[in-house]
Amino acid sequence: MIDLKLLRNKKDYVASRLAARGTEIALDSVISADADRMSATRELEEMRKRMNEESAEIGKLAREGKDISARRRELKTLSDAIKEKESACREIEERFNSLALVLPNLPDESVPAGKSEDENVEIRKWGEPKQFSFEPKSHVEIGENLGILDFKRAAKMSGARFALYRGPGAWLERALISFMLNSHGANGYEEVITPFMVNRQAMTGTGQLPKFEDDLFRLEGLDMFLIPTAEVSVTNIYAGEILSAGELPRRFCAYTPCFRKEAGSYGKIATGLIRQHQFNKVELVKLSRPEDSMAELESLTADAELILQKLELPYRVVELCTGDLGFSAAKTYDLEVWLPSQNRYVEISSCSNFGDFQARRLGIRFRRESGAKPELVHTINGSGLAIGRALVAILENYQNEDGSVEIPKSVRHYMMDSDIIKKP
Repeated sequence: MIDLKLLRNKKDYVASRLAARGTEIALDSVISADADRMSATRELEEMRKRMNEESAEIGKLAREGKDISARRRELKTLSDAIKEKESACREIEERFNSLALVLPNLPDESVPAGKSEDENVEIRKWGEPKQFSFEPKSHVEIGENLGILDFKRAAKMSGARFALYRGPGAWLERALISFMLNSHGANGYEEVITPFMVNRQAMTGTGQLPKFEDDLFRLEGLDMFLIPTAEVSVTNIYAGEILSAGELPRRFCAYTPCFRKEAGSYGKIATGLIRQHQFNKVELVKLSRPEDSMAELESLTADAELILQKLELPYRVVELCTGDLGFSAAKTYDLEVWLPSQNRYVEISSCSNFGDFQARRLGIRFRRESGAKPELVHTINGSGLAIGRALVAILENYQNEDGSVEIPKSVRHYMMDSDIIKKP
């Protein structure tokens, strides 16, 4: 959620930053709903205060043996009025949330202006795409020819956008998970295993709800959701808590399966492992002091890049323009890995600084010193990396003309020291 004080005091500035995203919202309605909410809350607090004072007075009169029947009737009337006010406050709060929770984060001033992904800015490249002496095959053709990816049998049990990994394909997927977790652990990230299902409050806290509910898998009969990314569960670890400045930054890494309907992806790549309903990912999450968050974003991005460098996969880093930023992000770098079959770079990680946008929703704060007023932390996260897309990049970049695939040196240890995948 954006800073409401900023919205009240600098509405034109907020409107200009949202316009940079391509978002046009009637902010006056949000400000009005916020004012109604604060007014109703003050009235309710005054009524409750009067209720407590009246209750204490009646108790005193009763102890003195005085007639309190009339005062009790007045107290009952006040109690009924409080219940009505509480109901009204809930309705006002719901109206406010319906407006405020769909406001996206404000782009950081350093983000390049632009309307779409076509105006994203390439920051740097690493590695040179391999020049093949033959026509490189896609990961789908490679995987099916080697018998390590089976999309037809996955579709038989689950439908489209699912995959069955077999033999060395399953080993490589598992090897990449272990390799990434160990690499990030060596860089100071605390590994955690979180629930794969979370409640509505957790999803709302990180910004998936209410805006993206159609893209989530909700459990029938429960107000619970399968996580679309470990960002949700990991960021929620300290929801509603106050940390000390000495505890920051907190750095976490987590492997989880991720579940997405991909409701808005029709017309995009639907074959193979690129866009799945279920996929594996290692996520990096940080909580930091506000003044450190941009530096923490840079280091998190470098940590994700290091995985690609160890795998010796060519990639580039792109800074998203204002019009291509995700809903909760204030600044984002995408890592795009080279795929020979498509002759282009494809996203494999998105690294973002959310400022205090998520922390305000989640109530994650810190104190600079004992007795100091709590402040909101900043949250940062990124994929470190998407496992399926890393496997895609390995199959395509390490393929041989005979259909076999070499294993990157950095993960051979996790593959029982195998150096190649070939037909049995």
